[in-house]
Amino acid sequence: MSVSAVLFDLDGTLIDTADDLSACLNLLLEEEGQPALPFSVTRKQVSNGANAMIRMAFGSSLNEERAEHLRHRLLHYYENNIARHSQWFDGLEELAYTFRSQGIPWGIVTNKPRLYTDLLLDAMAITPIVDVVVCPDDLGIAKPDPRPLFHACEVIQAAPQHAIYVGDHIRDIQAGKAAGMKTIAVSWGYIEDDDDINQWQADHIIHHGTELRKLLAL
Repeated sequence: MSVSAVLFDLDGTLIDTADDLSACLNLLLEEEGQPALPFSVTRKQVSNGANAMIRMAFGSSLNEERAEHLRHRLLHYYENNIARHSQWFDGLEELAYTFRSQGIPWGIVTNKPRLYTDLLLDAMAITPIVDVVVCPDDLGIAKPDPRPLFHACEVIQAAPQHAIYVGDHIRDIQAGKAAGMKTIAVSWGYIEDDDDINQWQADHIIHHGTELRKLLAL
């Protein structure tokens, strides 16, 4: 597959952040006198953001003021424990350095707010090696809107039709397709039980980072 640029979703695609987010949520539950949730439950909610994690943990009937208070506490804990256990998914760190050595622009387009994205990328020493990072607060829009992907391509001077977008959620595939990119869905991400990756209509589905290297013929 010949490409001019490769863009990734962040949480659940490029970096496994579930351990840190789950630990912060369970700390909050403990402080509220509630039992911790198993990792198998919390992991699947990570891609849905802090609001969804709070609603899942404390119940959908929470009033807005209470939910917002809990969300702020969760994000405060996460800000201070953002990369204790987070790590690259297998094979992708090496691939990022291959992109650099071969002059292939690569980047991240995420729905994670800029504050937490920058903290995570700095802590994991990714900031110096990535060519572009686009967050929802940069443009005031988020995936599945394709405009963050268009913006990333503009920054790295890549034609969207010659770029690839890699993600672990249907909104990633929808955004990539709407931008005219080739799309790759990864099965190792934070996919909920009732979500069928085979129905997303991605151009490719992969199960390990080494498969991406083979697809790109690197």
